[in-house]
Amino acid sequence: TASFPKLDCLLMFEMAWLYSWLTDLLTYFGLSQKSGKLVFLGLDNAGKTTLLYRLKDDRMGQHVPTLLPTAEELSLGNVRFLTYDLGGHVQARRVWKEYTPAVDGIVFIVDVADHGRLEEARVELASLMQDEQVGAVPIVVLGNKIDKAGALSEDQIKWALGLQHRCTGKGEKAQKDSENRPI
Repeated sequence: TASFPKLDCLLMFEMAWLYSWLTDLLTYFGLSQKSGKLVFLGLDNAGKTTLLYRLKDDRMGQHVPTLLPTAEELSLGNVRFLTYDLGGHVQARRVWKEYTPAVDGIVFIVDVADHGRLEEARVELASLMQDEQVGAVPIVVLGNKIDKAGALSEDQIKWALGLQHRCTGKGEKAQKDSENRPI
């Protein structure tokens, strides 16, 4: 099998950066050395299962579409999470609301190279954000597949998902100055 050391090195760097970013985010929200529940949501083929197992076991792989909700324990730094990986196909989205009321955070993953489905992702994210049961739950919107040709930039993602004036953190308005939940 051919090896691609530059690609492996790049993936290791990206995962180290993602891990560092997530642990910093957890500290920002006061979740260090604690436990909580996270739910991974997004359209089908956005990369939810791949991200979960990459964070959990530091392994990449091809995964079959998630047909049934799965629960996994994930440790990031000193924070332990029970994570729920829910499918993203139309039928699976019907059960999202059964899992979201009892979570401490939502990770909404978007395939930013699939322009044809961005409107569908925007509608699902907007519906989630309007759900009163999770009105105070922080949402992390993660643009996935940024390495693919035609992938949207961060600003383009914000506009495509209708988040351009709702984001907090990372150069945006501070959460204490925002009337919205952390996004």
